[in-house]
Amino acid sequence: MNSPAAISAVHNLENVLFFTLLQIAIIIVIARLAGNLSRRMGQPRAVGEIIAGLLLGPSLLGSLAPETFQFIFHSVDAMPLTVMSQIGLILLMFQVGMDFDFSHLTEQRNRVAVLAVSVAGITVPFALGFIFGQLSAQSLAPEINPLTYSLFIATAFSITAVPILGRIMNEFGLNRTQLGAITISSAAINDVVGWTLLAAISTVVMANFSLLGIAQQVGAILLYLFCCWLIVKMLKRHLISRYDLSRGLPRDLMAILLIMVFVSAMVTNQIGIFAIFGGFVMGVLFHSNTELVAAWKEKVSDLVMVFFLPIFFTYSGLRTDILGLDSWELWIWCGAALILATVGKFGGCYWGGRFAGLNRYEARSIAIMMNTRALMGLIVLNVGHDLGVISQNVFTMMVLMAIFTTIITAPCLRLWLPRAGHIIPQGRDG
Repeated sequence: MNSPAAISAVHNLENVLFFTLLQIAIIIVIARLAGNLSRRMGQPRAVGEIIAGLLLGPSLLGSLAPETFQFIFHSVDAMPLTVMSQIGLILLMFQVGMDFDFSHLTEQRNRVAVLAVSVAGITVPFALGFIFGQLSAQSLAPEINPLTYSLFIATAFSITAVPILGRIMNEFGLNRTQLGAITISSAAINDVVGWTLLAAISTVVMANFSLLGIAQQVGAILLYLFCCWLIVKMLKRHLISRYDLSRGLPRDLMAILLIMVFVSAMVTNQIGIFAIFGGFVMGVLFHSNTELVAAWKEKVSDLVMVFFLPIFFTYSGLRTDILGLDSWELWIWCGAALILATVGKFGGCYWGGRFAGLNRYEARSIAIMMNTRALMGLIVLNVGHDLGVISQNVFTMMVLMAIFTTIITAPCLRLWLPRAGHIIPQGRDG
């Protein structure tokens, strides 16, 4: 006969499974509905998915129907949903890394524009973000080290959401244009610098400001990158020659890639710079194999975007409580963050484009696209939240900033692209 303890364990497992499946089903339904509505309103699908995460969190559902919210999301431990969101994020960062393409930089006419836009698009918002962090630290994060708090805010201000930007560019038919080449190359450089900054800041925080600890961690990161480069370089030749990719991604090769991504993520997790960096680095190392990248996207990408990504957005939404901004002072700080982040990124990229010889409508179009933060901003914020270097209210403010800077992109492009001589195609799903 089964012991009472065994029966209880089975019951608990079934209970956790039931509520996890319930959460996933609701998340996917709401995300698809919100994404479709977002598309009808002329916004990228991801905007609707991010807002869906907010709707399911304490900002709306938790406020209007607290018992329902507690029943769905707090009847069991949130660990299964958290783990799935992180696995999805690792796979997504692998895809983001594979999407990085610097081949446009070989064209001489684009180099000056890319350099000017990327440098100005990082330094100006980073400086404003750091200033905002220093000024707001005492009010918004009194128990957090002002330096690391300010550095995280600065990084969140300066990041660009390459995956969402790619969707927007596809919607507006910019993928193969000079304007698109300059933008995506600048955004790619921007995010490489952003991730480097994030890894460096995480290293400082995880090493508890110990110079010896920081030196050891930096050494471990460099050793990891060197080993990755050697191993992946060797494996790429072997894998490409062994497997036929003309018919798609073979199952054995997909299994090998997943193992490599997860092992890389485990290594960076043990180093102390978060597992998502491991997925990103592995993607960057594979990005030059275009046939492999295409095969991965054909077979795996939809599952990541339809299943895992909405889970991450909801995970972020469950951490965001807009009602927590319950004073005029907090909303003034929130407004200041929105203005500084938007003006800093847009202004820096615009003047960078103008310096490189672009006309004002071309420069405006590039600047507003570079202003898109969405997904990448949320990733930075979640890292900061997990490390304890940004407060709950600041997390909420930065989420609102990421959403706002993404929402304004499409309307501005519809206004400026025709004046820049670009015809906007109809009927594309971004």
